[in-house]
Amino acid sequence: VQLQASGGGLVQAGGSLRLSCAASGRAFSRDAMGWFRQAPGKEREFVAAINWSGSNTYYADSVKGRFTISRDNAKNTVYLQMNVLKPEDTAVYYCAAGPVVHTVAYPYDYWGQGTLVTVSS
Repeated sequence: VQLQASGGGLVQAGGSLRLSCAASGRAFSRDAMGWFRQAPGKEREFVAAINWSGSNTYYADSVKGRFTISRDNAKNTVYLQMNVLKPEDTAVYYCAAGPVVHTVAYPYDYWGQGTLVTVSS
């Protein structure tokens, strides 16, 4: 079972990126999926989450209105569209899968390796 995050990179403030997280090894269509991030010297924090069907989404206040989480169960992939990026969004972004959608890390069983997002001012 593996989660592979991709799509990170260097972008100027105000720009956009779309992160992808492809799951392999088994179907994740019944799993909740989440995105978390960790900036240098800081704790890992919740960014966004989506339930198994995509009908419910949750966002950290800091990204609400700028980021959108979505999923394509046929492709076993979850996405994070990030718009109006700010320097404080700079972090390693991790995707995660678990049995229930949650805004904290511990209920998620599977984690990707992370993809670095750097936003320059």
